[in-house]
Amino acid sequence: MITRPILFLASFCIVSIAEVLALWMNWSSVHEIAKPLIMLTLIGYYLSVSEKRNNSFVRAMFFCWVGDVLLMFQAQQEGFFMGGLVAFLVGHILYILTYRQLRWSTPVRELLPTQKVRLLFPVILAGTGLLTVLFPKLGPLTIPVVIYSIVLMLMVVSAVFRFGRTSAGSMWLVLAGAWLFMASDSILAFNKFHTAIEYSGPLIMTTYILAQFLIVEGARRHPAKAEPATVS
Repeated sequence: MITRPILFLASFCIVSIAEVLALWMNWSSVHEIAKPLIMLTLIGYYLSVSEKRNNSFVRAMFFCWVGDVLLMFQAQQEGFFMGGLVAFLVGHILYILTYRQLRWSTPVRELLPTQKVRLLFPVILAGTGLLTVLFPKLGPLTIPVVIYSIVLMLMVVSAVFRFGRTSAGSMWLVLAGAWLFMASDSILAFNKFHTAIEYSGPLIMTTYILAQFLIVEGARRHPAKAEPATVS
C-alpha cells in the first residue's frame, strides 16, 4: 500500500531528478514545471510524516519555495534576484528560529572549547573567505549580499549549537544540510558575481536539493528525549 509519505517522497525524488536533468540538458519546459514542485512536495512529505509539526519550519520551507520561484525569472529582470534573496533570507531566519525550537531545554552534553573551534571555524572561514573574494564585484548588491551571507553563516552556526540538545541523527543531518545549503549558495554567488562555473545549474540544484532534504529529515527526527550527539 502506498502511503502519503511515500507518495510525497517519491514525487520529491522524481521532480528533483527531472530538475537536475532539465538544467543539464537545457530542457526549459521541464525546468519550469519541476523546480516549483521541489519544495512543495518536500513540504508535503514533512507534513505527512511528522507527528509533531513545527510551524516555523513549514514557513521556512515556504519562503524557500518563494525564493525558488522568483529566481526562475532573474534572467528577465534583475529585481527577481533581489526578491529571491529576500525570500531566502527570511527562510534562513526561520530556520534559525526552528533550530532553537528543536532542542531540549537542558543540554545533555556541552561542546568543549576545542570542539566549538573545530566545528565553527570552517563555517566562518568559508563564509568570510567567499565574501572577501566577491566583495569588489558586488556593486549595488553589496549590502544585501553581505547581510544574507551573515545570516547564512548564522544558520549553519545555529545547527552546530543543537549539539547535546537533540539526538545524534537529528543534529548531524541538519548540520550536513546546513553546510550543503551554504555550499549551494556559495556556488551560485561565485558563478553570478565572479566567474562562470561550468554546469553550475545542476551543481547548485543538486547541493540545494540534498540540503533541504537532509534538513527536513533531521528536523523530523528530533526526539523528545534521546542519547546526545557526539564529536570524536
